[in-house]
Amino acid sequence: MRPPATIAIPVDHVSAAHVAARTARALAADAGLPGVLPEHAAVIASELAGNLDKHAHDGVVHLQRLLVGVGVEIVSSDRGPGMTDLRRCLTDGHTTTGTLGVGLGAVQRMSSDFVITTEPGEGTLAAATLRAPGEPAHRDVALGHVLLPAAGEEHSGDTVAVHEEPDATTLLLVDGLGHGEAAGEAALTAADVFHRDPARPVREVMRALHRGIRHTRGAAAAVVRVGATRLDFCGIGNITTAVLTGTRNHHLLSRPGVVGLRVDEPTEHRVDLPPGSTVVMHSDGVDGRWLLASPAHRPQPPPLLAAHLLRDHRNHRDDAAVLVARPRARAE
Repeated sequence: MRPPATIAIPVDHVSAAHVAARTARALAADAGLPGVLPEHAAVIASELAGNLDKHAHDGVVHLQRLLVGVGVEIVSSDRGPGMTDLRRCLTDGHTTTGTLGVGLGAVQRMSSDFVITTEPGEGTLAAATLRAPGEPAHRDVALGHVLLPAAGEEHSGDTVAVHEEPDATTLLLVDGLGHGEAAGEAALTAADVFHRDPARPVREVMRALHRGIRHTRGAAAAVVRVGATRLDFCGIGNITTAVLTGTRNHHLLSRPGVVGLRVDEPTEHRVDLPPGSTVVMHSDGVDGRWLLASPAHRPQPPPLLAAHLLRDHRNHRDDAAVLVARPRARAE
């Protein structure tokens, strides 16, 4: 099962809004969104890209399928100057010239979910989700992700996978050794092994990964099972995994080794999840020092936090995978 790779469209030319619209329309149709929804995806991508072109620096639009369920996600990020009056920008009719002309207010109404945050001087992050009819409006664990290859590479050597159960959601993040097609083979093979029996204990999942990718170059991997009040964790190699509580960042340490080549006996850790906690996983294509610089990382919706980490902490010379999960409060 190939993961939902991210399509990145830099907004660095006048036709970027048209490229984003065309790509979003095709992605939505390919994902199985029916009726007018592919056209809605095109309109949303056009408006977000057009805003970046006219009002921002270093803007990019990310397009990807949802990790769970039928749908697509359209995410925009930039490095400023940010919006001084976000409420006005979300008013219907307040639009950007050079786009399909609907404005952020209409984008919000067209989307199944729409979240946006802006900081004057820092930039703006926005994420629009379109789901197929009949898909749940909310799942027990809210997710965000980004999955991009190293600069100049066509294939990513990183991958992510998610499995939902009634009482927990299991997450996998894999970084194949090196980057490019051979690293991607190791990562995708690991994802296939994961999907064969993702409900087993996370330590057993890791053992299965080690056996299942021995014919590849190997990988770093982490498996996390997120419940309402706790998580189980098992990691091997250089994958950053952390729990953000709002008052502290709890870094979960992986054991040294290479899955598929050499590992000590995997160990499983259980960690309490205070209400409102967020789980963050990423490969070394994202600099993990953000954990040290931000002892109480400000809470953001998972799609925006994933985009934030990629925007501010990415190493473009390596593949980058980010996976963010937040259990929803029972009242949500």
